[in-house]
Amino acid sequence: MNTSKDNFILRICCPACKSTSHKTIYSCEFLKSPIRNYIEAFYASQGGVDFKYLQGGTFELEECEDCGMIYQKEIPNEFLSTKLYEEWIDPEIALKQHFDSKGLSYYSGYAQEIMMLIAYIKAIPSQLKFFDFAMGWGRWAMMAMAFGCESYGLELSRSRQEYAKSHGITLISWDEIPGYRFDVINAEEILEHIAEPLETLSHLKKSLKPEGIIKISVPDGHDIKRRLSISDWTAPKYSRNSLNLVSPLEHINCFNRDSLIKMADRAGLEIINIPLSLQYAYAANWRLIKPALKNILYPLYRSVLRRGTHTFLRQKQT
Repeated sequence: MNTSKDNFILRICCPACKSTSHKTIYSCEFLKSPIRNYIEAFYASQGGVDFKYLQGGTFELEECEDCGMIYQKEIPNEFLSTKLYEEWIDPEIALKQHFDSKGLSYYSGYAQEIMMLIAYIKAIPSQLKFFDFAMGWGRWAMMAMAFGCESYGLELSRSRQEYAKSHGITLISWDEIPGYRFDVINAEEILEHIAEPLETLSHLKKSLKPEGIIKISVPDGHDIKRRLSISDWTAPKYSRNSLNLVSPLEHINCFNRDSLIKMADRAGLEIINIPLSLQYAYAANWRLIKPALKNILYPLYRSVLRRGTHTFLRQKQT
């Protein structure tokens, strides 16, 4: 049984821009406080961690001196990743937590985004192919299908594969991706988990129609250094000082907008700005003050101020 540092892969360059110029900004062994305590608390309600598989590993954050990306130097290999996502995160518990935590705003957000994209492309929904990459439980893909689009998905977790398949999503494999031509590819909250995000984005681009769109949404790490300076590993998720942005083992890449744009550029992609008129036209959930304010301000934040890490990309125009 493998119980050593061999369960980790060492990354020697920035996963976003491939620069080898970087510096260490945080380091702590996985089995020492506060990282061990964080991991233990974080996975306690999801299934639990067997710490012998983390023996010899170090939670080490590197900052790219070219694009500003912050990334974990030692990351789980395939064996440890399977342990993490299929055993330590119990599929049945994960499914229950997923549905128990998702209210109306979650689904209405997906609905308004998909309506907006269909309107931007200016096509009949039944003529469109949508692909949800690393789809999890497939809720985005199911929403696209509900609007009449052909809906495809890819997911490594067997339990999530079966769930999505049972709800009508067409599953494809990594190797099959270049054989398709999609109008919209959804890569939501996944590139922060992937060892080689640049290569992944380049691979996805192969299946994009000439005028197709790739949506990327990753946690925004623009103030992660401030949070690390406070170093409160007990701060709740979504709180101002939360360090979930660099959650050990899972959030192995911490993007800011610059690093995301530079990665997209290397992959031959560029940002597009969805017209504000479309963003407002399909906004939903105006009844409550907080969602209504988000409907008004978020498009301005993203499209006018050009901030954040929720972006829409297309192939570079020649």
